[in-house]
Amino acid sequence: MLGRSAGWGALGAGDGHAPQVALTFDDGPSPRTPALLETLARHGAQATFFVTEPAVRAYPAQLAAIRAAGHQIEAHGRWHRPALLLPPWQEWAQIAWRPPGGGRLYRPPYGGHSPFTRPFAALLGRQVALWDAESRDWTVPAWTPATGAHAAQALARRTLAQVRPGSVVLLHDGPAVTPALLAGLLTGLETRGLRAVRADALPLRRITLRSGLRRLRRSYGG
Repeated sequence: MLGRSAGWGALGAGDGHAPQVALTFDDGPSPRTPALLETLARHGAQATFFVTEPAVRAYPAQLAAIRAAGHQIEAHGRWHRPALLLPPWQEWAQIAWRPPGGGRLYRPPYGGHSPFTRPFAALLGRQVALWDAESRDWTVPAWTPATGAHAAQALARRTLAQVRPGSVVLLHDGPAVTPALLAGLLTGLETRGLRAVRADALPLRRITLRSGLRRLRRSYGG
């Protein structure tokens, strides 16, 4: 269980020698997708979208727009439920599902694992992909012009403090705060000389003992 929480053996941050980071968006597509795509285009940035089956069915035009803009599409599962709440046959179907145009990556909802997650992924030819920097955009419950802008700036600063060359940043396609947060994040990355790329352009690397311990400290408030 400790190893699964640490993410050891899953894919995480990339090579720290190149001045680039991977921005990743979970849970979409959504009505927020066009604003995210517009912000990415304005900054000349690329990203990876980990999409869910219900969202793909609900917003096919947004999925097509992600693909047309040249962004990477990967799987976030058929159900947005923690792995430990899925019986094994449902987790198999969860990991087996691939979105149109998707690759081999699978990001479990909440990053959670069951004892079956890694064996199922291996049997299905999938690679579990996690992150090392988290925006926490989901923590902003409501949006107003004043409080939303303040929250976006605060979250962008907090996220940038976690980022290093090669980082994989977790954002979400859905929260109202995310487009403004993304704009601030991209401006901050540009100031630091870091370029936002697709996850397959880093490329991702397996989470080591040291990077896994860092994940544990962040997860449990250390």
